[in-house]
Amino acid sequence: MNVMKRATSVLTLSGRALNEAVSFIVFCALDLVDYVLCFFFKAMDMLIEAEWKPCYCSSSAKEAITSSGKILVSEQGGESTKIVSLSSTKLVLEDISDTLYSRPSLVSEVSSFTLNELKKFKLEDPVLQQQTTTKRGTSSSRCSGSSFTVNTTIVEMLQGKIGKPEKHPIPRWSDCDCNFCTSWMSSSSSLSTKHSLFVKAQGPKIGKAKEDVVFIHGFISSSSFWTETLFPNFSSTAMSSYRLLAVDLLGFGRSPKPTDSLYTLSEHLEMIEKSVLEAHSVQSFHIVAHSLGCILALALAVKHPHSVKSLTFLAPPFYPVPKGEAQATQYVMRKIAPRRVWPLISLGASLVCWYEHITRMVCFLICKNHRLWEFLTKLLTRNRVRTFLLEGFFCHTHNAAWHTLHNIICGTAGKIGTYLDAIKDNTNIKVTIFHGKNDEVIPIECSYEVQRRIPRANVRVIDKKDHITIVVGRQKSFARDLEEIWS
Repeated sequence: MNVMKRATSVLTLSGRALNEAVSFIVFCALDLVDYVLCFFFKAMDMLIEAEWKPCYCSSSAKEAITSSGKILVSEQGGESTKIVSLSSTKLVLEDISDTLYSRPSLVSEVSSFTLNELKKFKLEDPVLQQQTTTKRGTSSSRCSGSSFTVNTTIVEMLQGKIGKPEKHPIPRWSDCDCNFCTSWMSSSSSLSTKHSLFVKAQGPKIGKAKEDVVFIHGFISSSSFWTETLFPNFSSTAMSSYRLLAVDLLGFGRSPKPTDSLYTLSEHLEMIEKSVLEAHSVQSFHIVAHSLGCILALALAVKHPHSVKSLTFLAPPFYPVPKGEAQATQYVMRKIAPRRVWPLISLGASLVCWYEHITRMVCFLICKNHRLWEFLTKLLTRNRVRTFLLEGFFCHTHNAAWHTLHNIICGTAGKIGTYLDAIKDNTNIKVTIFHGKNDEVIPIECSYEVQRRIPRANVRVIDKKDHITIVVGRQKSFARDLEEIWS
């Protein structure tokens, strides 16, 4: 028995060591590939769009504040990092995750080491050293004791939005320009449609419904996740009592995909409020949310505590941050994307989280050509597979997916605990959680963490179901579950 245990232990340790070694080699190679693709996309942007767009991988934090007072700076403190405007402009506060511009790689570490050595060499000159000290002192006096850092890429991106009217530029050369993806900006669309999310409404008209239900989809998905599965399976009683509102989030499905948006939590919430709550005169409502949508649902419930009647979460990505962890955002990013080749889900998550230009290339090859992939899927399966999931998966831009992932999942890491505590104290909101037992995308522990923070939350683990089949394939039974929760 002891021999078997020792053999198992040795094999486990050997497997971990092999995984570590292979992962190091693979991700070093990926770091170099992403570095090369950075120059490729910059060259293509300049060639096709006549504009050299800034990217996050080439930015560096500089401790400085301009004398104009119109700069946007990053204030570091507590569990989160915020971008704060020092001037009276439209954009006063943006919740920007530091994981956008702080993702250490082998290439970046070597580059930083080289720059630091060059700086040390230059500072050996006493004149230069004196000038540098003077500049630092001036900068510190302007800060009045506060700790500020400036990220040049964030500054460029945010300054581009200040003092300019809101606009939705035409799709970039690497984004899809089909009728479905650009329906929000077609000539036949009204001005209000171009500045609001796509919402699929079903059920009684305004004033006749007992209550409303808002459905929020997850990452790289769309409202079809609900309308093609649940909506046809609700009972006649539910359809006559509740008005169902499924929304395409900003940057996904048939909703606007502005190229100048940073897809922050505040932007997503404001668009949901304007396009769903205000446009459809929603007063008392329930929320059903999947995956990333659970974070938006939680923030929405905290913002409208007296209007939300129930929260139904499906696989909520709530990762507890250990006490004493200085950077909650970095902790969550490494939790969901550990830079490992095995299991494969870790490899996929790491690609999505760590590599800005590799993921843009993937979007260019897949999302821009989604019509071809959908056609091939139908051809190979003889049209036996419904492609609504593919449409939701493909119909987004890299800009939307990249910023939403970092600013919502990673960027809210320091806020989730506060949000959960607020819901715990609001006992009028019923909380139910569903999680697939075979879910490899979001671990079940995340749902139990919610229950730990909100003891009255009811967690239901569904056997033999994963991140998608928690709904798809069991839509009839899930529809009955929801009707029971609402009643």
